[in-house]
Amino acid sequence: MTLDIIIVFIIIGLAIFLFFSEKLSIDTISILVMVLFMLTGVLNFEEAVSGFSNSATITVGAMFVISAAVFKTGSLNSINLIFLRMSRKNEFLFLLTLMTISGLLSAFINDTAVVALLMPTLLRISKDTNIPPSKLLMPLSFGALMGGVCTLIGTSTNILVSGIAENNGLKPFSIFEMSGMGIIFLISGVAYMLTIGRLLVPSRQPSRDLSETFDLGDYITEIFVGEKFEDIGTSIITSKLFNDYNVEAIQIIRENGEVINAYKYTVIRKNDTIRISCDKETLNHIKNTPGIELKVDLKFKDEDFKSQGYKLYEMVVPPNSILVNNTIKSINFRATYPGMTVLGIRHRNDILKKKLKHTKLSAGDVLLVRGDEEVINRIKGSENLLIISENSTQKVNWIKIIQTMAIVIGVVSTAAFNIFPISITAIAGVILLVIIKSINTEEAYRSVDWKVIFMLAGILSMGTALEKTGGATLLADFIVNQIGNYGPQLVMSMVFGITFLTTNVMSNNATAALLAPIAISIAQAMEVSDRPFLMAVTFGASLSFMTPMGYQTNTMIFTPGNYKFIDYLKVGTPLNLLYWILATICIPIFFPF
Repeated sequence: MTLDIIIVFIIIGLAIFLFFSEKLSIDTISILVMVLFMLTGVLNFEEAVSGFSNSATITVGAMFVISAAVFKTGSLNSINLIFLRMSRKNEFLFLLTLMTISGLLSAFINDTAVVALLMPTLLRISKDTNIPPSKLLMPLSFGALMGGVCTLIGTSTNILVSGIAENNGLKPFSIFEMSGMGIIFLISGVAYMLTIGRLLVPSRQPSRDLSETFDLGDYITEIFVGEKFEDIGTSIITSKLFNDYNVEAIQIIRENGEVINAYKYTVIRKNDTIRISCDKETLNHIKNTPGIELKVDLKFKDEDFKSQGYKLYEMVVPPNSILVNNTIKSINFRATYPGMTVLGIRHRNDILKKKLKHTKLSAGDVLLVRGDEEVINRIKGSENLLIISENSTQKVNWIKIIQTMAIVIGVVSTAAFNIFPISITAIAGVILLVIIKSINTEEAYRSVDWKVIFMLAGILSMGTALEKTGGATLLADFIVNQIGNYGPQLVMSMVFGITFLTTNVMSNNATAALLAPIAISIAQAMEVSDRPFLMAVTFGASLSFMTPMGYQTNTMIFTPGNYKFIDYLKVGTPLNLLYWILATICIPIFFPF
């Protein structure tokens, strides 16, 4: 074993540790790995940064824009109407339609966008029909994952593995090459979720009142302003109470009972009751303030927070949001979103009650926001906050919808008939969408999940380093020497098993980038076709159901669905085992050795 191989294994081992620890974001770790390969001399500059010009990275970026254009034009809004009508007729048929449609959409559109499109409607259906959201959101996410493996453009992982194959001198995947096996996964997965899975999915009905769901009485209180309060007659922004103790004013109830919004220039009057947001530590500091009387342990209803066009909204932090790994304070939330105040945060199963402004947000966190209806309408469709407490309505421009869908069909069909590679047709599609104004240039840039782009560019260097130093060949030879005598089908099955198990606790793209070069080397060592091994990595990396971290859509539904970590293990483990058996038997049929 050469020194370069040892260095590569050490750097990859460090990356895996960091992926597991979640101390740094995935894109940061990926770029760190790329830099370490350059600093240690394993890769030169051109080799290390080649991931930025890789066809996979470019194609994924273009598909983000195309998905955003479809979403923005309202091309798929009619699907929400179908769900609203069907949900009142037959729950079994509704779930079948839900998983089928989410799967078919995800075969061509970014699956995160599909879940973002359908989740608010499903939560509305949950309230109207008393079907627990937990019974709807897991089938939605799982259906999107299943559909994503039906075409090359279904997920970034598919495109990534195809790009790795092309970089190694192999034929890239065609757009529908995966479809036969992918449809088997989709049909069997839907059948499982409608039978065994339906019994295993939990039934948890949340509180119908947001104030109760977030336990607002624990960290929102009221203060009564007596005549001895020294800041009577001053505005909130100049009051020592609100500045020195970082207390946030929400509403003011005047002496005559009038309820008004508390703005920074609102004047404090004698006998005002001010509704404030702060942690209990701060309350202990201000309770002895002369002229201030605390009203604690209050029970609030949603109606209490309605005044002058303001009301409560529930919002999910999507995986590509600028809020991820930031705090309410660090992004200056009230300045970034004027007219909106964060009153509570749900992180998985926990209601966060201390130092909300200083809590680092994660993908899938749910914010309880009090906001002005006009402001809320302006941020609908934002890539940074997904409103889930009400269904978004949108004016339909049929001409724009027809033009957009024609371009999407053109992108797919020209690639399917091998007229141009998907990387070229996707870029051409983006340009056409901008020209016809389905999406403007600024929206196009914002729609790209740049964290994913940098992550892809960075982790591709792992495969390059493994190939260049011979590390992939060394690992492949070890695997073949150990179990190669049992035949390529068993080795391929092991590759699928390792891939889906690793993906459930580590990034699916990082897993694919690490294992794809090894899969190619295994095929070469066994002198068989590389296709079944590459497909094992591709399918295994995308079909992850056992943890909420396994895939972005699983993370998005965790808090709104009131799930627990064990729910994913209960429902996802039998499904992953079923897929392992199907992959072992069927992949060699569709992709012979």
